[in-house]
Amino acid sequence: MTPPAGPLGVYVHWPFCKSKCPYCDFNSHVRDGIDQVRWRAGLLKELEHAAREAPGRRVETIFFGGGTPSLMAPETVAAVIARVRTLWDVAADPEITLEANPTSVEAARFAALAQAGVNRVSLGVQALEPPALRFLGREHSADEAIDAIATARRRFARYSFDLIYARPGQTEEAWAAELERALALAGEHLSLYQLTLERGTRFFTDHARGVFRLPPEDQAAALFELTQARLTAAGLPAYEISNHARPGAACRHNLIYWRYQDYVGIGPGAHGRFAEAAAKRATRRTSGPEAWLDAVERNGHGTAEASSVEGRDMVEEALMMGLRLADGIDRAVFASQTGVDPVEALGEHRLAPLQSAGYLAVDATHLRATPDGRQRLNAVLERLIA
Repeated sequence: MTPPAGPLGVYVHWPFCKSKCPYCDFNSHVRDGIDQVRWRAGLLKELEHAAREAPGRRVETIFFGGGTPSLMAPETVAAVIARVRTLWDVAADPEITLEANPTSVEAARFAALAQAGVNRVSLGVQALEPPALRFLGREHSADEAIDAIATARRRFARYSFDLIYARPGQTEEAWAAELERALALAGEHLSLYQLTLERGTRFFTDHARGVFRLPPEDQAAALFELTQARLTAAGLPAYEISNHARPGAACRHNLIYWRYQDYVGIGPGAHGRFAEAAAKRATRRTSGPEAWLDAVERNGHGTAEASSVEGRDMVEEALMMGLRLADGIDRAVFASQTGVDPVEALGEHRLAPLQSAGYLAVDATHLRATPDGRQRLNAVLERLIA
C-alpha cells in the first residue's frame, strides 16, 4: 500500500521534572535519580516500533516535550534525532523543537543541545514578575528567564517562550506592562495561555478551598482581548487560540496536530494519530515512567492502547483541532481526511445559529471560528458536537 501523503511528526515525551508545578496536569514526575543510558535505550527501541507503525513516511518535525526535556542528556537527544533519520526519510529542513526551563543550569546545556540537532527551543518562562513566578511554583527567577532567552537567541535558529496570564489579582495595566517586556524579548513566536484549573492539580484543590481566586470571566475576557490586540499590533497575530507568530513562523509541529495530520508518539503517556486506510490509528503509551520502561524492555514498546478512529469520531476530532486555528479548516483537506465536507457533516441546523451569533464563518473553501468564536471555542464545540 502507498504510504499516506503529508508530513509526519515525531513526538518524544520525557516525563521527568525537578519539581511539579501546581498548575500542571501533564504526565510529569519527580525522581531522585534517572538512568540516562537505560532511558536512551528505551526511547530508541520504542522509536523503532513507531517506525513499523507508520512506515515509509517523511518526517518533517520532531518535538521533545515533557516533563522537562532540557533535563535529558544531550547525548540522548542526539541519539533520538539520529535514529529518526535512519528509520524514516527526513525533510531537508526539519523543525526540531525542545521544551526547556529557563534555569541557569539548563540554559548552560543549550550549546550541546544545538549541537545535537535541536534548531528550535520553547522556554517555559510563564511570568516575568517575581511574585507571579513564586505563585506559579517556578524554580527560575525573572533575571534567569531573561538570560535564558538571550542564550536561546544566540544558540538556536528559532526560539519561543510561554507566559501565563489571568492570574489572581492581575489587572489589565499590569498585564499590558508585562506584555511590553515580553515583546522586547521575543523573536518570531510567543505562547500566551490563560491560567486554567485542571482537576488533579494542587491549584485545583487550593482554589476549591478558597486559597486564591481567579479573575472573573469578564476580566479574563478583557485580558484575552488585550493580548490579541497588542500582539497583532506588534506583528505577531494569533494563528491559534494561544499561539502568536510572525507570518511563516508558526510552530510546524503543533500545526500537524491542529491540521489533523499524522504523528507518532514515543515515551510515557505519548499519543499518536496516523492514517491507516480510511481511518486514523490512535495509540497511547503507558503513562507511568517505570511501567513504560519495563514494558519497552520486555516487548519493544510501551503501548497501553491502540484503536481505530473513523466515521463521526474522525469528524469530531478534526473539528476540535482545526477550529482552534485562525485560518480555520480547509474544507477540501478536511474531506480528504475524513471523507466528508465539514459544512455538510454539521448541517445547517447546527451552523446557522452560530453564524448568526458571529461565532462561525463559512465560505466556499473554509470553515472558521471567528475571533469571538475562538475565545468561546469550548461552548461553540459543545453546540457543534452535541
